[in-house]
Amino acid sequence: MSHHVFKRAGVLAATVGITGLLGAGIASAHVTANVYGAPATQGGYGAIFFRVPNEDAKLGTIGLEVDFKPEYGIGSVSTKPIPGWTAQVTKSTLPQPVTTASGTKITEAVTKVVWTADTGTKIGQNQFQEFEVSAGPLPANVDQLEFPTIQTYEAGKVVSWNETATAGGEEPEHPAPTIKLAAKSGGDEHAGMTASTTNAETQAAAVDSSDSTARWLGGAGLVVGALGLGFGVGAITRSRRTGNTEGTK
Repeated sequence: MSHHVFKRAGVLAATVGITGLLGAGIASAHVTANVYGAPATQGGYGAIFFRVPNEDAKLGTIGLEVDFKPEYGIGSVSTKPIPGWTAQVTKSTLPQPVTTASGTKITEAVTKVVWTADTGTKIGQNQFQEFEVSAGPLPANVDQLEFPTIQTYEAGKVVSWNETATAGGEEPEHPAPTIKLAAKSGGDEHAGMTASTTNAETQAAAVDSSDSTARWLGGAGLVVGALGLGFGVGAITRSRRTGNTEGTK
């Protein structure tokens, strides 16, 4: 095999290695909103889980602020207690009343929920926390809810997750957490929330497993990338030696 073939093989291996390293770095986590089990429905009630991973290698997450848009007119939000965290729900008077699917006019709605870590509590490196709320009635005139969110780290670092993704476009760097709303079906408007709560633990375990798999694949990508780079460098070195040897004959 000529040294030209070795050189081509080395360049290809190096390219694969670099691609693996870049791919592992791109796959980063975002703050997301999730509904486990049955989907949340228009005009109904639902359990929403805000999943917050810590993305800083040195600083822990100590605060989360989630905005509920006034136009949604969500009149009721309750939070699930989390040891070491304090939750505060803020209601505001709406500029104009919002009419729910049942015909009720909402003049005051939840506009913000803030979670603050107690002293000594934080979401550390390679950790995440889920903040659960029960909310409703959800708006009946939209099929998606968007929750602009602010993640606060130690030392005053703040990351805003408030960018809107466009249809068919690339995902923004800091997308706002969103959930889909299914069309309302017959039955009690609280049924969706009950089903979601019943299946929450099972679905959360599945997501945990997915996260672990993603981390494993990311690590494997780094290893493969490093091996690819090493093979590429070795192949190029061998090709140069072969070329030098042929040149001296």
